[in-house]
Amino acid sequence: MIGELSRPATLADLIAAERARFLAEHPRSVGMARAAAGVWRGGVPMHWMGDWACPSPIFAAQGVGAQITDVDGRLYDDFCLGDTPSMFGHGEPSVAAAVADQARRGAGFMLPTASAVIVGKLLAERFGLPLWQAATTASDANRAAIRWARAVTGRPVVLVFDGCYHGMVEDAFVVLKDGAPAMKPGLLGQVQDLTATTRVVPFNDLEALEAALAPGDVAAVLAEPVMTNCGMILPDPGFHEALRRLTREAGTLLVVDETHTISTGPGGYTRAHGLEPDVFVLGKAVAGGVPAAVWGVTAQLSARMDEAAARIGPGQSGIGTTLSGNALAMAAMRAMLSEVMTDAAYARMLAGAERLVAGLRGVVEARGLAWSVVHVGARVELVFADPPPRDAASMRKVLDHGAVEALHLWLINRGVLIAPFHNMMLVSPVTDDAAVDRLVAAVDAFAVAVGEVSI
Repeated sequence: MIGELSRPATLADLIAAERARFLAEHPRSVGMARAAAGVWRGGVPMHWMGDWACPSPIFAAQGVGAQITDVDGRLYDDFCLGDTPSMFGHGEPSVAAAVADQARRGAGFMLPTASAVIVGKLLAERFGLPLWQAATTASDANRAAIRWARAVTGRPVVLVFDGCYHGMVEDAFVVLKDGAPAMKPGLLGQVQDLTATTRVVPFNDLEALEAALAPGDVAAVLAEPVMTNCGMILPDPGFHEALRRLTREAGTLLVVDETHTISTGPGGYTRAHGLEPDVFVLGKAVAGGVPAAVWGVTAQLSARMDEAAARIGPGQSGIGTTLSGNALAMAAMRAMLSEVMTDAAYARMLAGAERLVAGLRGVVEARGLAWSVVHVGARVELVFADPPPRDAASMRKVLDHGAVEALHLWLINRGVLIAPFHNMMLVSPVTDDAAVDRLVAAVDAFAVAVGEVSI
């Protein structure tokens, strides 16, 4: 076992030492990665699984509650939670029982089940929109919302916010580069210029939003209530009220994607803050890890959708797959909505998040760091800047990839997992205070170690 670092001279030295420690302490994961490399591109079934800061993928053995054990027998406090699908904990008993029971009776029929009626009622009661559809992922749900918005309005353009994340929806892969719209540089195989039909503006910039809506050709604004994928960015006071007013004045639909902000409360950010979307999208957590998503619409929009469908006539709509709304997903969603995503569960999550926020802010203050802590509900972000940026362009300027890599690797080697893509931490109802305190202590030790090296 390799001990703690002995005063590395630079951040690169610190990262190198942490990599060596990881490789020494994870021989089985390293061996499995070598074997997997012969059958899986990049050594993992899905390339995101290789995006962690560690030099070799961690192979999981099991997850129980808010902890994961890997194949080397190492135990981790899990603050990633599958990057949201397992937000309420791994191996949740009521979901496991519902899924096992349904699997024995058939996983999918391309027919509705009795659970579908109950799930629809639970969704309407919880989120306030009366009519729903199911999808397999939030990406699929967002694609459906965009397609319907264009059909209903007869308009070609979708508007997104710079730095947004809406899954693998091509229309959302547009960013601002030097103030001008451009396709994300990492987008593979794109043959059409997405900037022709996607408009992008900075988050929190109401003047830019109003100007972008002014031509009258925007079918829908697709928005996260809080920006969560480029480093967490909170909305300015009054931003959402103005967003709703401006979209209504422009005849533009508002699609709110709550796939990440469902951490806010039982009804998501929408219910907690009184938002009034035309379309509400939710994925990942709604089925407890079983691939599923839902999207709901207002009664008014549903009527317009019927009119659009009648104009177009019968045929393939380009929306949905045979797996959408399958019996297994419905069973999982029923268990989640009725037994897991409860007020009491959220109360525990929010209390744990408040403890984490207070602990991290205590580290920042005690160590005199130019860092900040941002959170929405049970989702917490450590930002290497103070004050926290208000838009993605400002966030990109302060993003220190080396420091992020070092922090993630440091935490992994001390038995803590956070989301691999940025400094996001998610608290579940079964995350105990001791786990929160261990995470805070590990960040504090990292702050000390980084303070002793040359960056």
